[in-house]
Amino acid sequence: MGQQRPITIYRLIRQDTIEEKILALHTEKRELADSLLDGGEMAGRLDTEALLRLLKDGV
Repeated sequence: MGQQRPITIYRLIRQDTIEEKILALHTEKRELADSLLDGGEMAGRLDTEALLRLLKDGV
């Protein structure tokens, strides 16, 4: 709470692990959500299946 200086966080993710897959899924979802909110090109191509997958997969 009293931190005044910026901090740096390093995530060490090992290749071919569940953490790597979770991080990739999280990145994909963030990009999709950003595109939808910005009204980008992905918003017009999002089908029902992709939307349901976005909502069902929990990360």
